[in-house]
Amino acid sequence: MHIATCVWQEKAAPAGGMGGARVAGGGGGGEWGARAAAAAALGVAGRALNCAVSFVVFSALDVLDVVLCLAYKLADYAAEAEWRPCYCSAAADPRVAQQLPPKPKVVRLSAASPARLHLQLEDVSDTLYARPSLLADATRAGGDGVAPALTVSPAAIAALIREKTDRAPRQAPCWSDCDCKVCHAWSGTSPASLSHLYVHVQAPPAMPMAVETEDVVFIHGFISSSAFWTETVFPAFSPAARSRYRMFAVDLLGFGRSPKPAESLYTLREHVEMIERSVLRRYRLGSFHVVAHSLGSVLALALAVKYPAAVKSLTLLAPPYFPVPESEAESAAQYVMRRVAPRRVWPPIAFGASVACWYEHVSRTICLAICRHHRVWDRLFRIVTRNRVRSFLIEAFMCHTHNAAWHTLHNVVCGGAGRMGAYLDAVDRRLSCKVALFHGRDDELVPVGCTLAAGARVRRARVTVYERKDHITIVVGQERLFAAELEAIWSADQ
Repeated sequence: MHIATCVWQEKAAPAGGMGGARVAGGGGGGEWGARAAAAAALGVAGRALNCAVSFVVFSALDVLDVVLCLAYKLADYAAEAEWRPCYCSAAADPRVAQQLPPKPKVVRLSAASPARLHLQLEDVSDTLYARPSLLADATRAGGDGVAPALTVSPAAIAALIREKTDRAPRQAPCWSDCDCKVCHAWSGTSPASLSHLYVHVQAPPAMPMAVETEDVVFIHGFISSSAFWTETVFPAFSPAARSRYRMFAVDLLGFGRSPKPAESLYTLREHVEMIERSVLRRYRLGSFHVVAHSLGSVLALALAVKYPAAVKSLTLLAPPYFPVPESEAESAAQYVMRRVAPRRVWPPIAFGASVACWYEHVSRTICLAICRHHRVWDRLFRIVTRNRVRSFLIEAFMCHTHNAAWHTLHNVVCGGAGRMGAYLDAVDRRLSCKVALFHGRDDELVPVGCTLAAGARVRRARVTVYERKDHITIVVGQERLFAAELEAIWSADQ
């Protein structure tokens, strides 16, 4: 409670209040002032060095991605006798200069994709096909750091979507993806398996007396799996919680043991519909609690807004909510992409996010090297650590395809940026459920300001910031503490 109280004071404090306190306290000693000036100068030099090195590195990656584009086209044709479409051609299409109509258009797909006969253009993020090079981006921004508004041609994007989806559904993996039983467990069974996610269910044991149970849906984050929950907080719940709550941890579409269809665009709508079909309707959930981490928070909010009367509580960990300024409203996805992936080599997690977000073919190469050969990496990891470290996080990190990760990152995190504010407003005004937000102070991937901004938008939300915790250790390493937090949220009177 002390941590949560501190957070609310931080949210309510004036923007200049803390800075004034620092200045007032620092006027005492010349030595302290000299050290502060030296530290400030060192910081400026470090940022300048980071910018310079980043410009060189990402300029080289711009060139490398073009080269890899051609290399993969040749490799795909040699291995599968067909060209695999990419988004490079859309970025160079002159029709992207045309204005997008005010009403969303609907793309009719072929009967080869029966599960997705209609797709709204608004479901597809423009960051998929409009990612200017570092030099071009700096030039177009005019040095003010603001990217130009982006308009696209519905005809051009519709043609690109049809090119990627107008093909018979295939269960065989791409040559550059892993085909092991873990990554491809959904294939080779029945067509019905394509329409359901893998769901880990932990149900209360049979009790001699009737006990009223409640349902909880757990949604993991980007390039993760249900193991993020089942290997951490699930074993940490008290016997009372295990006897009362039926818990569902899903592997999202394209991750873990869930289907990874090659023709899917992994839009926000598809992810939500798969959760509905695989959990809510399949297990007949009338009401439920939701717990979500990172990217899963976007899906959780969409689910809560769609089922406002069914959600009993909403718990979000490190929600990637980046408030979009009014000046950037026309290109919200582009703004969020620059916040999530700033194209900087430091810190390392920002470098990884930038490579994954900006470079389609470089990220595919990394996926080929890591995910395609995850069994080898897993064995090496176990040998190096002598089995002393549980490797569920690494296993979950490697069980996905590039197609799934690439589209989910853009269509859910970046593309969902413009909807996050509306979702939070709907939770604030239309839902009556309890809302709890958690974040790690040392999170370098999703800044703590994201949760503070979300908490300010949902006025009744309880916000907790854990000191010395990051994007993962907000749960891993303090499983019992967090399990107790969840039990308190679920058992509290509404």
